[in-house]
Amino acid sequence: MRIATWNVNSIRARSGRVVDWMVREDIDVLAMQEIKCKPEQFPAQLFEDAGYELVIHGFSQWNGVAFASREPMTDVATEFPNMPGFLKGEEGPGLPLEARALGVTVADLRLWSLYVPNGRALADPHYIYKLDWLEKLEEHTRAELAANPGLALALMGDWNVVPLDSDQNVPELIPGVSTHISPPERAAFHAFEAAGLTDVVRPIVPDGYTYWDYKRLAFPRNEGMRIDFILGSPAFADLVTDASIHRNERKGDAPSDHVPVVVDIELDGEDDDRPMIF
Repeated sequence: MRIATWNVNSIRARSGRVVDWMVREDIDVLAMQEIKCKPEQFPAQLFEDAGYELVIHGFSQWNGVAFASREPMTDVATEFPNMPGFLKGEEGPGLPLEARALGVTVADLRLWSLYVPNGRALADPHYIYKLDWLEKLEEHTRAELAANPGLALALMGDWNVVPLDSDQNVPELIPGVSTHISPPERAAFHAFEAAGLTDVVRPIVPDGYTYWDYKRLAFPRNEGMRIDFILGSPAFADLVTDASIHRNERKGDAPSDHVPVVVDIELDGEDDDRPMIF
C-alpha cells in the first residue's frame, strides 16, 4: 500500500494535478491539508472517477483537511480530545475549532491528516495556540498508544516545524526571531518521539525539503524547509518498506508550495504487483 501526505494549498486550484499525480504514482491513500474549501465545494468527481473515496473536513476558504482512499475509510474523527480552538483577539475555553485534524481508519491503520497552526510570530497569540495544539495532540497520541501499544498509527501532514538546523535553507529564518525554528516548537515536535513515534521517512530519505515559498525565487535557489512529515508508531514503522519526497511536484504549472511525502507499507497478505525497478 502506498500512503502519502500533501499540503495542496487549495484543492480547487490543483485538483487535476493532484489526481494525475495520484494515478501516476499509484497512491492508495492521500492525506491532504489546506484544501481551502467546504465539503460541498470540493472537486469530488475527479477523485471519484479515478477510483477514490473521500472524507472531507473544511469550513471556509482557510485551512481544511481531507483524505482520498481506494480502500474504505471508517472511524472518522474531525478533532482529537481537548483540541484547542482559536479566534483572533479572544482567549479562554470554548473557542471555535478550526479544520486542522482529520482521522480515519484504513485497513487497520489509524491515519491522521494534520495541518498544524503556523504560529505567525513569536509574540503572536497564534504561537501560543500552536504550542498548545501540539501539546494536546501529543497527550492524545501518548494515551492512545498506551491503551493500544500495537496500534499502527501515523500522524501525517504539514507540521509547520523545522526539527533540525539542516532541515532548512531560508535566510529569513532567524533564531530568536522566527517561528518554525524556535526551541519550544522543536521541543513540541520531538515530544512525539518520547510518546513513541518516529519519523518513518528520514531513515530512508535523510535529506530534502518539502516546502519552498513562492517569493524570492525560493525554489530555484533551493531555499526550502522540511516541514511535512509522517510520524509513525512502532507498529506502523515496522510496515514501512520505502519512502520518498516528490520534489518535482514543485515544478510546472501552478504547483503547490509543498510537495508530497510518500511511504510504501507492506500489509500481511498484500500482493504488491508494482513492477520491479533495477
